[in-house]
Amino acid sequence: MQPPGAVFYWVSVARNGGVAVLSIHEVRIQVNGLVLYKVRPARVLALGEKIDIELEGGQTKRVRPKDIEPLHPGPLTRLADLAPLHGPVEETWELLDGADTDLKELAELLYGDFTPASAWAAWQLVADGLYFSGSPWAIQPRDREAVESERAQRDAKAKAERDWAAFLARMQQGQAAPEDRERLVEVERLANGQTGYSRILVALGHQETPANAHRMLIKVGYWAADHNPYPARCGITRGDPDVAVGEVPDEPRLDLTALPAYAIDDEGNQDPDDAIGLDGDRLWVHVADVAALATPDSALDLEARARGANLYLPEGIVNMLPQAVTDRLGLGLQEVSPALSFGMRCGVDGEPTDIEIRPSLIRAHRLSYGEVDVMLDGVGDGDAAPFAAIDAFLQPFRARRAARGAAAIELPEVSVRVRDGEVVIRPLERSRSRTLVMDAMLLAGEACARWCLARGVAIPFAGQAAPDQADAPVGLAAMYAHRRRFKPTRLSVEPVEHAGLGLSLYARATSPLRRYSDLLVHQQVRLSLSGGAVLDAEQVSERMGQAETAGIGVRRAERLSNHHWKLVYLRRHRDWQGEAVVVEVDERKVVVLIPALALDAKVRAPGVALNDRLRLAPREIDLPELDCFFRISD
Repeated sequence: MQPPGAVFYWVSVARNGGVAVLSIHEVRIQVNGLVLYKVRPARVLALGEKIDIELEGGQTKRVRPKDIEPLHPGPLTRLADLAPLHGPVEETWELLDGADTDLKELAELLYGDFTPASAWAAWQLVADGLYFSGSPWAIQPRDREAVESERAQRDAKAKAERDWAAFLARMQQGQAAPEDRERLVEVERLANGQTGYSRILVALGHQETPANAHRMLIKVGYWAADHNPYPARCGITRGDPDVAVGEVPDEPRLDLTALPAYAIDDEGNQDPDDAIGLDGDRLWVHVADVAALATPDSALDLEARARGANLYLPEGIVNMLPQAVTDRLGLGLQEVSPALSFGMRCGVDGEPTDIEIRPSLIRAHRLSYGEVDVMLDGVGDGDAAPFAAIDAFLQPFRARRAARGAAAIELPEVSVRVRDGEVVIRPLERSRSRTLVMDAMLLAGEACARWCLARGVAIPFAGQAAPDQADAPVGLAAMYAHRRRFKPTRLSVEPVEHAGLGLSLYARATSPLRRYSDLLVHQQVRLSLSGGAVLDAEQVSERMGQAETAGIGVRRAERLSNHHWKLVYLRRHRDWQGEAVVVEVDERKVVVLIPALALDAKVRAPGVALNDRLRLAPREIDLPELDCFFRISD
């Protein structure tokens, strides 16, 4: 007697000489028969309007007849009996030679019998799709070309999976092979902030962050242990511009070559863009005449505008203009230098008067701050007279700024340089020569702003709002707090006060080689001097905004890069200890300022007060996170 069953009809399509043949199959489904549910084997438990089936693991379901496909009438008492079988697959495929078959015949050819186990094994070969395709009643052997193509794809996929697994193993061991560099570009893009995704980090179980990517690239040797990622992470181009530089135009210039002019900079400076000198009671501030070459909307102008400013890294300088511009226009780099010269007198009230701006020719004598300080201090053979005279000329200007509440913030500053792989940190001492040059540049900036305002020439004025508390700070803690009260300097085509400098009107005009806003001022001044049409306020504002957007990235890259190399320095000098000053007290931690490094940090130091001094040593340095944790040393 047959087991209880029911008759169902299935439709299949088979090929016959390239013609599709539609067939209707009458199939009897029986209790304990083998059926296909989705892609899984199932055993029939009961028949009715719906069919009860058992799946692997003992799960039961009630399904419609159309949800299953019969594979074998049974009897199948346990799904566990569907053990794997091995047969001559390729020989069977070749034997059929493209002729259609069905599941029963295929199972018999492969395994010599048609049982639930052989039916399931044969169907798995059909589902695999390498040699066969179709339905249980109409199975087609695939042609040789399709089989070979599929096999090649599978082999390639298997090899790729093996390579991927081997790659991940090498990454876990921190042993990258040369062929891994191409894959690691993906991680580098994340480390550089160019993407937020890395399949590799996910596969290794790491959170997708730039710091984790940075850490991994160091671990596997893709990056050096002290690699600085911050210029790239801030979107900064590392190379100098590749733009053709023309000759300086032959035009009328005021000949000031007979007057002394001193270009005073840090020792080793490579882009001298200003110089100062006295002509009786008139101070001349000479500035590299960059706008003579970088005219509005020229290739040089567009390149400088896109970069915003020079990028000063401890590793070196990335210029906003080609080096050839500095070579031709840097003051003192040639025997005679073209300049845009700002001449002015300064009354007893400290106000700039009799302002004159002229394209000029000068002979600049280059000096370092240290050399001028020696002269001003009366040490050595240097002649201090010119600098003492300039210093005296600027005294009323300084007094006026101080009376207007100019911020007198003297926080520690340092120079960070990488020389032949070594990190060199040296303090930038406050000195008379630095103050002298700074005041001369500020006076020239104010004079330029007044000159442009009087003539209706739109330029980027620099302004800064006054802080809520205007008390003069005393001590490092007060200065630290006072600096934080100031908002950043903002550029505007409307004249605004610069409270931090103590000036009612100011423009940055003395650094056109390294800052686009200064170059824009020069372009407008030169257009006005030549009688040409100057840019209107809207045009100036648009260009100013483009450059300022780029400049934000430059300043951030500089700040983060300096911090990075300070931590590299500490990591290389594990025995470093230094003095720190408490500048902020919190409930749980205090903020300290380390003067020798110009670095602030948080430490646990209960019971201390502002301006107390502590001795610190580094406890832990996490370079990818840009963190350094200090301990109080004995």
